[in-house]
Amino acid sequence: MTAMHKTRRVGIVGYGHLGQYLVEKIKQDGDSLGLEIAFVWNRSIQKLDGKIPDSLQLKNLEDFEGRKAHLIVEVSHPQIAQDYGELFLRHADFMIGSPTALADSKLEITLRNTAFNYEHTLYVPSGAFWGGEDIQKMADIGTLKALKVTMSKHPSCFRLVDFLASQLPPTGVPGRKILFCGPVRDLCPLAPNNVNTMAAAAIAGHNLGFSGVTGCLVADPELVDWHLVEIEVTGPEFENSGKLFSVKTVRSNPAELGAVTGNATYQSFWSSLLACKGHGGRVYLC
Repeated sequence: MTAMHKTRRVGIVGYGHLGQYLVEKIKQDGDSLGLEIAFVWNRSIQKLDGKIPDSLQLKNLEDFEGRKAHLIVEVSHPQIAQDYGELFLRHADFMIGSPTALADSKLEITLRNTAFNYEHTLYVPSGAFWGGEDIQKMADIGTLKALKVTMSKHPSCFRLVDFLASQLPPTGVPGRKILFCGPVRDLCPLAPNNVNTMAAAAIAGHNLGFSGVTGCLVADPELVDWHLVEIEVTGPEFENSGKLFSVKTVRSNPAELGAVTGNATYQSFWSSLLACKGHGGRVYLC
């Protein structure tokens, strides 16, 4: 079990909207919760000027070890986990805010092994993924037979790459359009900033994993105020009756036009951070 500390020092990697939200929450509530900021890093360090004291700014991410963080929270880009995830886990617990990086099976294995060997926890925030704990229990005992996550957003809310970017409908074109429906492992590299919810689903549904969980992206110009996340769970057949256990949930997350992250997801991330209290050398959905 990871050793606990009276005051837990948190390093924040990334100072976009989500990083700023977490920093402010720690400033406001950290004393009462036993949290303090160890450092804040951003790719463009100038963004921190006038907002983060010089003493808390980390100029070079390679120097993170000297700040003695107990928990490092990445809210930047999947490449951070690729480049630094193993190093982070050698020295601290690591909350990976861009779990799409784990679609790279080699990286997932490396981070799992490092967490185990150094007795630190790799935390995967649930984000907009609803019902993860129950789904994980089903995966643990092998009763999770299928899992599908469908995310529907206004076209302006997507940040897509490669051929998937060309699938977005032009402005003013009406009607829903399915951009992708297939294995989450294939989708993550094409929408690394949009499908962290699906990556969390692949971690929860670990008996299916990134290749077995299905992810669908839908562009809907009518969704000017919301992000919709539909989760479809299929369980075992009941006594050879042909009747399958199933659950379907729909999460409506208020979101501004063009926003990648829905409003409720910020609060979910904060709750996940508060749950990062040391769970030993393993992967933990929080």
